[in-house]
Amino acid sequence: MESADGQRGRDGSSQRRSPLDVIMSQIRRKRTASDRKPLGRFLSRGSDRTGIPEDGETEGREERGHGSGVAEAAENERDVGWGRVCIFLQRLGKKADSRSLSLAHCDLTATDLLELATLLQFLPQLEEVNVSWNELIGGCLNALTSHLHHVGGIRTLRLCSCRLNADDATALGEALSCVPLLEVLDLSWNGGVGGGGLQSLLGKLHPPLREIHLVACQLTAADATALGQMVSALPALTVLDVSCNPELAQEVDDGGFRELAASLSHAASLAVLRLQACGLTPDCLQALGGSLRCLPSVQELDLSCNKSLAGGLNRLTLHLAHLTHLESLDLHLCCLTHTDLEALVQVLPSLTALTELDVSSNKEAGGVVHPLVSTLPLTQMRRLPLNSCSLSEESLTALALAVPYLRSVDVSWCKVVGGRSALLLDALQPSVLLELRLSSCELCTDDLRYLAAVCRRGCLSSLRVLDLSYNGSVGDDGWSALFAAGGLASLEDVDLSLRPSTSASCSAWLPALLCALPRLPALARLAVQRWTMGSQDQQQLNHCLRKRSVLLEWEPDIKDATSSCKATNQESPEE
Repeated sequence: MESADGQRGRDGSSQRRSPLDVIMSQIRRKRTASDRKPLGRFLSRGSDRTGIPEDGETEGREERGHGSGVAEAAENERDVGWGRVCIFLQRLGKKADSRSLSLAHCDLTATDLLELATLLQFLPQLEEVNVSWNELIGGCLNALTSHLHHVGGIRTLRLCSCRLNADDATALGEALSCVPLLEVLDLSWNGGVGGGGLQSLLGKLHPPLREIHLVACQLTAADATALGQMVSALPALTVLDVSCNPELAQEVDDGGFRELAASLSHAASLAVLRLQACGLTPDCLQALGGSLRCLPSVQELDLSCNKSLAGGLNRLTLHLAHLTHLESLDLHLCCLTHTDLEALVQVLPSLTALTELDVSSNKEAGGVVHPLVSTLPLTQMRRLPLNSCSLSEESLTALALAVPYLRSVDVSWCKVVGGRSALLLDALQPSVLLELRLSSCELCTDDLRYLAAVCRRGCLSSLRVLDLSYNGSVGDDGWSALFAAGGLASLEDVDLSLRPSTSASCSAWLPALLCALPRLPALARLAVQRWTMGSQDQQQLNHCLRKRSVLLEWEPDIKDATSSCKATNQESPEE
């Protein structure tokens, strides 16, 4: 007979068990039937063997034990690897994410890139990689691309402004076979990738690719030909952005851009086409127009900053009517003539989905505001910037018809607005406008008082951006009235800067601004360049803004660039 704390030995004597033996005995007794090995594994019917396992069973247990050990070792290695990833990212001020690796603006060096590459094996679920704006990794990309086979599920790869060269582009092209699911590739602002390296890369992209961004990559006419061949092989392509490549459209008659334009007819899914500052000519528009009838899904078309288009827009407008889903058309700074604008007005009734039209920085646009507004679908328009358009009082009155529906109103650099701002401000509707830009409009004190009255009525309760810069004619009473009015609770960005080479004291209206700050809970940026203030006022303003983490842009004296406050230089556009 056995007691709870002892057992009868073979010699009949009682042996005392240790507390550990008792606990282990209780654990064994509590095992369920499913945990116990069945007797059949040790005793076979018709056999006189008792409890001796077969050789195969012994080997099986050994193999399972070995497999379990390997799995445990692999798991431990993964844990250690993930720890290394966390430490690496923590050193860069980033948080670890198994699916997204965002290291933009981290001042990565070639050594950092190599260390990052060795860590990719511990990120098998990675889908997004962004190492943009790290200019020290240019020429070393092979250190990263040679390890991309560890993260074959990547869908987004961003390498903007890394000073990549042709060798980097070649290395990336050779690694693309390792990331067959890639959907977004952004190599923008790498002036060294244009040429042979990029051409070899483009030929190795896979059909899942949806977006390719090559802004300011110094693309050539030969690159345009390679792009055309690429577009034809990418049926899922929805975004093509090759802006700021002025040599892209050269040699139109010898192929290049003509081949690219022709290939777009095969990109049935294309929704966004950006060709800003690509040196386009009327002949380019002719080539592009032929493909537009095959692109019904295009929603955004950006042809801005192509000054050589002047006088040839009608070659494109003939085909714009086919873009039945076009929502945004950007033609700013294209030196459009009156004839160009008349051709545009004729096609606007066909663009029934349009919500944004930008013809700003085209001086002739000031003379066609009335017909523009008359043909646009006003109730759905959200943006119609007319800054630097030589507006007249008549065109200002016509624009007022569209103001009630617009999310953004920009008439900067239009001197006619000064003293007549009420024409626009009276048309504002509550909780609609998000952005109001009246820079360099020769506003006067009465204009600011009227703006203050509009604020009190609640018409600017949703306003996020207010640009009143370069309006030095406004008196102190005007600025004080604006800040005392209230009604700007959503305001995030305000610019009150003076013109370069000018300065004035803000001591008279600064108290009104300081009192208004508690009523501006969303404020994130305040620009007061070239306004002067006393040291006590400066300390008080800095104290109030620092508590709110508001960015102050202030440089009181243009000859003194040592101001502790962050300042940005602003260049005035052509008036």
